Amino acid sequence: MSTVKGYAANTVKAPLTPYTFARREPRAGDVVIDIHHCGICHSDIHQARDEWGGSIFPMVPGHEIAGKVVAVGSGVQKFKTGDTVGVGCMVDSCGTCDACRAGLQSYCEKGCVYTYNSREYDGEPTMGGYSERVVVDEKFVVRIPSNLSLAGAASLLCAGITMYSPLKHWNAGPKSRVAILGLGGLGHMGVKIAHALGAEVTVLSHSMRKEQDARRMGADHFYATSDEETFKKQANSFDLILNTVSAEIDWNAYLNLLRLNGSMVVVGLPGVNASIAPGMLLRNRRSVAGSMIGGIPETQEMLDFCGQHNIECDIEAIPIQQVNEAYERILKSDVRYRFVIDMASLKAS
Repeated sequence: MSTVKGYAANTVKAPLTPYTFARREPRAGDVVIDIHHCGICHSDIHQARDEWGGSIFPMVPGHEIAGKVVAVGSGVQKFKTGDTVGVGCMVDSCGTCDACRAGLQSYCEKGCVYTYNSREYDGEPTMGGYSERVVVDEKFVVRIPSNLSLAGAASLLCAGITMYSPLKHWNAGPKSRVAILGLGGLGHMGVKIAHALGAEVTVLSHSMRKEQDARRMGADHFYATSDEETFKKQANSFDLILNTVSAEIDWNAYLNLLRLNGSMVVVGLPGVNASIAPGMLLRNRRSVAGSMIGGIPETQEMLDFCGQHNIECDIEAIPIQQVNEAYERILKSDVRYRFVIDMASLKAS
């Protein structure tokens, strides 16, 4: 076991503070990664504050990890010391179920092992990327293209793949009309990726204040959902709506924006159950679906795609000493569009 420094929530709703803990010694198939940057996801806040239940404390959050390989186990085939790599939301899965065999480890029937606030199959709790180093099986490590910065690529490991996966699954492309509901950490990546795929991209946001940002990212249209005229004028307009918001919405109003065979895909996690009129689904043969992160092959595909199109997250880099302030700013929607922790700052803790 090797000792590493990080930041942890020691109890429910406690502020994150410096924390020292042990990482396992690398096994034959393991990669040891020095973490250079780690993104902050809203789910970090939910879990550190036990808002979803079942949180494991002490907790070291972080599942948007970008860094450099510093050591590899004797059986590692894909990576070598010095490689630029990333680790996303999961670090293991059963490998034998139908989902795993299809490369969809996030839907593992046994339940994948998440990067933090989870348990390895041997029962040990996982600790995430708000730390100086991580040890991960090479099957769950991905390569970051050399033209992407580690700071800008870190959040691709969650926000990027969360948007890329449904866009690909629902065939977003040159002949499709895609709407992104909410222009936040997830939504801004949806705009960039959908635009790069060739879709006609619309942003649906509460107000017009982010219109300039959205158009810079590739949005063709921008409408305020606070304006009732939006729902009248955009009825029957979209092939795909990606719903990134966690707030309660009028589901039927948004379903009415879908064209024939259109789908509304939930990628955020609303705090209340949806109320949907069956007639809204029957009309235009509409669908409501959900999507999580993608599997490891699709995550690598997403990174390669982002490398080809020079797509990075819009970030605000912070030292780890400001993580608690960043959490509060996220709750106030005071970030454009993703906080990323510069792990070099951990040396000062």
